[in-house]
Amino acid sequence: MNTITLNNKTMNELNGIVIMVQQVSPIMKIIRIVPDGWELPKFESGQFVALFLPGSAERCPEATEELEKTAPDKMIKRAYSISSSAKEIDYLEFYITLVHSGTLTPRIFNLKIGDRIGVGKKIVGMFTLNQVPIDKNVVLIATGTGVAPYMSMLRSDALNIDRKICVIHGAANSWDLGYSSELRLIESMSKNFHYIPTITMPEKEPAGWKGETRFIQDMLADRIIEKTWGERPTADNSHVFICGNPNMIDAVTEILESRGLREHSKRSPGQIHCEKF
Repeated sequence: MNTITLNNKTMNELNGIVIMVQQVSPIMKIIRIVPDGWELPKFESGQFVALFLPGSAERCPEATEELEKTAPDKMIKRAYSISSSAKEIDYLEFYITLVHSGTLTPRIFNLKIGDRIGVGKKIVGMFTLNQVPIDKNVVLIATGTGVAPYMSMLRSDALNIDRKICVIHGAANSWDLGYSSELRLIESMSKNFHYIPTITMPEKEPAGWKGETRFIQDMLADRIIEKTWGERPTADNSHVFICGNPNMIDAVTEILESRGLREHSKRSPGQIHCEKF
């Protein structure tokens, strides 16, 4: 079990227990956490919550020197999107990337089944499908762990509505495409769902790669959605969610805005919904 200096106060704050650790790639993990002594609040798919550990928690062996030194008794908190279904009341699931010189992720990557972690009791965020009319198609675009909120959407109610949904997920290599097996299964079972993975380093694939190798913005510029759906996504028929690398988000937003879609805000509702890392 992870070595953490636990006084009574720390024990009370570390209110979650790790029940699953899945190594997706050398720098990516999926973890599940159950609340200990409290119930998960209701939340909407696409929202996020804080995870935290004390500075006394050990960092994983792959970690490099911390950019910021943390006092042993100080809690390190970061927000993470939830990938488990909003209907799941027993645990929360997260898809996390290791930041080698970071403060929190190297400590999370050192956790084992049975270890304790802190979980915020307030789940928040506006990156949700309740902003989308049920008769509109949905495009879900992500890089890396940005696919996490989409998994929550798909595992909840998104697929129960008769509309077209497409997930475009970009990563460096195929082994970084977390949830790809589940997404391919959903695609095989749903005529209205399409999954388009793309990688940028196909030369590193030991068994080769037959799929897309373009950047997501280049795929959008080449009208990949129109070619997949057989119809053009417009401001009248579609909403687009974008999560991940800020440069990708900016480039994709620019393309979509040139085609008549606009970024969503409370004051000015639109069809482009963004969540930057």
